[in-house]
Amino acid sequence: MVKTNETVPVSFKLYDEALFSAEKPTALVVVCGEGFRDCPRFKALDEKTNGTLLRAAKVKKFEGKLGQNIFLTAPTEAFSHLIVVGISKEGEESLPAHLAAEQATGRAIQALVASGGTEDGSVSILTAKDLVANVAFAASLAAYRYDNYITGKAAEKKKTASIRAITALTAGSEEDLKAANESWISLKAILDGTIFTRDLVNAPANDLYPESYAKKIEELKSVGVEVELLDEAAMKKLGFGALLGVAQGSSRKPYTVIMRYNGGKQGDAPVAFVGKGVTFDTGGISLKPAARMDEMKSDMGGSGAVVGALKALALRKAKVNVVGVVGLVENMPSGDAQRPGDIVTSHQGKTIEVLNTDAEGRLVLADVLTYTARQYKPKAMVDVATLTGAIVIALGDVYAGLFPGSEEVSSKLLKAAEVSGEKIWRMPMGADYAKDLKSPVADLQNITGKRGAGSTTAAEFLKAFVEDTPWAHLDIAAVAWKDYATALGPKGATGFAVRLLNHFADSYAG
Repeated sequence: MVKTNETVPVSFKLYDEALFSAEKPTALVVVCGEGFRDCPRFKALDEKTNGTLLRAAKVKKFEGKLGQNIFLTAPTEAFSHLIVVGISKEGEESLPAHLAAEQATGRAIQALVASGGTEDGSVSILTAKDLVANVAFAASLAAYRYDNYITGKAAEKKKTASIRAITALTAGSEEDLKAANESWISLKAILDGTIFTRDLVNAPANDLYPESYAKKIEELKSVGVEVELLDEAAMKKLGFGALLGVAQGSSRKPYTVIMRYNGGKQGDAPVAFVGKGVTFDTGGISLKPAARMDEMKSDMGGSGAVVGALKALALRKAKVNVVGVVGLVENMPSGDAQRPGDIVTSHQGKTIEVLNTDAEGRLVLADVLTYTARQYKPKAMVDVATLTGAIVIALGDVYAGLFPGSEEVSSKLLKAAEVSGEKIWRMPMGADYAKDLKSPVADLQNITGKRGAGSTTAAEFLKAFVEDTPWAHLDIAAVAWKDYATALGPKGATGFAVRLLNHFADSYAG
């Protein structure tokens, strides 16, 4: 059984000093910029703390810049914690105000949890009226924890330190409060999709395998997504030789899952999202090293992003038609496993020489991409995959790699990245890379045999299967999973690309 989490309850209120009293001490986060000293709310809080807040700002040289903070524990009986975080530009790097507020809020929540949390698990956040929904979004992401398998006293201890209720405060009017609640509808949908993705990617592979994953995806029917499953027999009939070759070493049967959300005009061509769903990747016969192999439960992160994106689109009733298709397999070594040197025939008809069974994601995607292009004739198609270790070498763990098969699709993805804060970096492609995928015994080989440009040659392999569809590839291997806590979440699955894909889909809305 795949265990999932609910999002933290969020409420919005107008700022009122009466909210803070000794009878119920509050953990308060104040999100502000460089003009904080002139803010009436900050002045009132400083008075409430008998000048402690301004003295702390002076000692810490706090100027309201992003990355700066003041953390006070029990400065008065009315506050259990008082945290002030800055959002103004620091140095040369500048973020849009909503993303700066999200980063600052997330860090404050992480610091609060690290300090042991609050007595009742609640936190209040005060910020400007146009940022209040964003800080609630960030606080909810930062409060996420995947501790579903911890039991006994340890579980109780973690629960005590967790954030279980968020109140977002603004000093505006009733109209401003209404606007915040309206903004929250869309952000809450993206939050729900991101948390769903994180839960899927964090789940252990003995619980999340192709069949159980497919059943979990079927839960999206409840929010208005049509879900169709293709089992092994159906895929054999369709000629999914590349995908089935990867799956043949495992006792877990493969699935392709199709999700359809119809929020746009009837008959309008959909936007297509395609995801790699390798629920565990040992490398197959080309076995991976033992070190950190446990993290290969996250090799379905691309499919997780697609599933989460479809859930968010449906929840917020986006005005666009979208189809999501994910190929779900487990890559295992066994007496039945695919061997290096095997030649498989793809759904498209091209033959592929498998030189390395650990370059399996591109084989899964090859069949799914062609099927999606032919079956749905999308106006744009984006595949999302934890595809290569080479992208980590190229970009570190800051950016996902964007491989631009189509200029229009790539341009819209880059714009979506600016708004969403999910960073992508344009990578090179071209015939000079594609030529190295020619095989002497088949139409293509799945690796080049060269050390360089591994992520680009993987993208060129995929390009051979998209036919005439406007397409781009996102390699999220470096960002789908983090070995450390970030401002917006703990170590583990990030849920990367759910927000990005939602903003991208909006660019095609009618």
